[in-house]
Order: sequence, then C-alpha cells, then structure tokens
Amino acid sequence: MRNAPDSEKAPIGVFVGLATLDVVHRVAKAPAANQKITATAQFVAAGGPAANAAVTFAALGGDAMLVTALGEDPVAALIRADLARYGVNVVDAAAGATRAVPVSAAAVTESTGDRSVVSLDAVHSDAQPPGNLADLIADADVVLIDGHHPLLARAAARHAGGRGTTVVVDAGRWKPVMADLLADVTDMVCSNDFRMPGADTPESSAAALVRSGVRTVVTTHGGEPVRWWSQGDQGSVPVPPVAVVDTLGAGDVFHGAYAYFSTRGETGIAERIDRCARVAALRCSVVGPRAWLDELPIDLTRKRAR
Repeated sequence: MRNAPDSEKAPIGVFVGLATLDVVHRVAKAPAANQKITATAQFVAAGGPAANAAVTFAALGGDAMLVTALGEDPVAALIRADLARYGVNVVDAAAGATRAVPVSAAAVTESTGDRSVVSLDAVHSDAQPPGNLADLIADADVVLIDGHHPLLARAAARHAGGRGTTVVVDAGRWKPVMADLLADVTDMVCSNDFRMPGADTPESSAAALVRSGVRTVVTTHGGEPVRWWSQGDQGSVPVPPVAVVDTLGAGDVFHGAYAYFSTRGETGIAERIDRCARVAALRCSVVGPRAWLDELPIDLTRKRAR
C-alpha cells in the first residue's frame, strides 16, 4: 500500500468530488423572514468537500490534484483561479461542456462561529471520468473521495483499490454511491451525523462499516473527542480547545489533513487524528476560508521538494 512516500518527496493526493464557489457572509445573527441585514465581512473562495480537503493537503506540503466537473462557465473560472492560487491542480471531467456550477451561499454567525449553507451539490451528477484517471491514480499516495459526481467516485475507488492505494472517504452524510465504494475503501472519516442505512448511532454506523471490511473508521464530534476503530482496536483522541469563530469547512479541513497524514507511515492512528484535530481546530479559530492557512505551525507542515 502506498502510504509512506520518499521522505524527500512531497506526497501526492488525488481528491475526487465537489468544487463550488462559496460566497460567505459573516453576520451578527441570521436574518428573519423577509428581513435584510448587513454583513460585517464577506469572502469569496472555492469550496466543496473535496476541494477544501485538497487545499488543506497542499498547505501541509503535499501535491494536490482535484478531479471534479466544472465545464465552461465564468463561475468555474473563479473556482479554478482560487484553487490554483492555493496549489491545487484541477482536472476537469466536464472540460468543454456547459453545466450549472454549484454556488454556495453561506452565513457564519459571529458569536458562535456556526455556519448555515445553501447550495447545489453533485450527488446525481452524470459527469464521466476523464480518460487519464487511471494514470492519475497510479501516481497517488492517497485518494480522497467525497461521494459527489458518482461516476467519478466509483472509477477512482476501483482504480485505487486495485493498486492497494489508501482510499479515504469523506462521510459527512450517507450518499447512495457509498454502497459501491465500500469494497475499495480503507478509511472512512465520518461526521457525527453520518449513518449507515439501518444504523441509528455513530457507534452502530462504525460497527457496520467495520463489518463491511473498512480498515479504519473515524468519527468526529465537533469539539468532543474523535472516536476511532482500526483493525480490532479502538479509542478516542481529545480535540484541542480553541475559541471558535468560524466553523465553515472545518470538517473538510480535517479530511484533507487526514489524507495528508495517512501518507506519513511513521504515525499511528491516534497521532494522525491528533494532528488532524489540531489543524481543524486552527481552522475554527480564524475568521474566513483561507486566512488560517498562513498560521499553520511548522511542525505540522512539510517543505515541498523542488
């Protein structure tokens, strides 16, 4: 399994899934019905689970590639530009086509850091895998899949699973395609709200995933300890306490960090989760979708090989 790349070479991550344009407003409180309010700050950035994870992976020192479906659209150009600025190479499975590019409207409440989001997604997308996907996967040390663009997700999981590559699934919520991915998944990183069909708790979901053959299952709980189950063992890892000011994308950041640290063969599961929790906690402590990247501590990052 390719999870311990050469120490002098940046790890390669392929991220498969959703990219959106996020328009974020920071507000004192959410507006009531038929009310207009003035935001205290505004941000525009690329978003989406796979895209945010790729940005995090690149910031930590990896070579990140996002396989998504954007097509020819002014909104798509904005997404590409932002991702390029933060070191993410985009492979567009919809190049040359015209399609609706998801735009997310997000509001972050100042007093709590809680976020509300309205967006399109791509769980029913018909985007076809790019012809060179197998070659892209062949070079990867880790592949992360978020369950959007199902045809891309299935193909990526199949190619990666066939090569014994670490396959991480961002399981924020159950998506129908996930049933087809389980045979090739090595790691499922789940939110506290994720439920396998027929399961009614995070613990029963984790047990069902383990029975399905998933090697490692991780469940995050906001500021509560992160639970994990791996190869017959289990445990929990505390989350660093921080003053929370902005939770938008924090789960995606955790997933991107998890993908990155999974390439560090010297780290055990508990240490890996601890590092991921530190990165996600930093994200929650800084206002805005990108400013936190400038505050990553050097002990969590890796200088790129040139």
